[in-house]
Amino acid sequence: MITRTKKQLLALAAIASLGLSTPVLAQTKDVVVTPGGVIPYVIDSRNVVARSGTGLCWRTGFWSPAAAQTAMAGQFPVGCACDSDIVPKEKCTVEAAAPAPAPAAPKPAAEKVKLSADALFDFDKAVLKPEGKAKLDNLAAQAGKLRLEVVLAVGHTDRIGSVAYNQKLSERRAEAVKAYLVSKGIESNRIYTEGKGESQPVTGTQCNNAGGRSALIACLQPDRRVEIELIGTK
Repeated sequence: MITRTKKQLLALAAIASLGLSTPVLAQTKDVVVTPGGVIPYVIDSRNVVARSGTGLCWRTGFWSPAAAQTAMAGQFPVGCACDSDIVPKEKCTVEAAAPAPAPAAPKPAAEKVKLSADALFDFDKAVLKPEGKAKLDNLAAQAGKLRLEVVLAVGHTDRIGSVAYNQKLSERRAEAVKAYLVSKGIESNRIYTEGKGESQPVTGTQCNNAGGRSALIACLQPDRRVEIELIGTK
């Protein structure tokens, strides 16, 4: 018993020679220093920081506020455990992981189809021809592959006839397209129609010198059209 007590006294004397207090009062968590660089605290053979009896870390002659922040103990500076009043708090906490971004909503897909009005209607008429219905059948099939949001149907005419007459004709043709698409199962409230009359020709001035009415009608054919746009997500 006497021999053991002597050994304990010698050990305490060795600690005292380092400037340490008897470590019997504190039960603090070990701070294990990551090897490398300047280590500003006294460590033992396990790289554990030596503490006083009150739990204070013993500094070496290499200690400085910068060294307390650069020497690491795991993922944090060793000073977080030993000199928390010196090391900025943000260096001693783990940032909460940012929540994973929500999956992006699918972007609406738009498909615009220009159909020749002459393919849908007889000249100067707003009643769908059989071949016109076939084209709209294909369009309805395309719409069925989308989570449909909106269908836009815009009618256009050439410049033959009065502005007022052509406006009404373009509206009647757009409405005829809508009625047929509704008969194919597309909800009426998803289809919007508009008539542009002769206000948006695509032929420009290329038909100004067309000779005779028949030649002019043939030249202006691209202006007679119905533009249908499907908007939805796949």
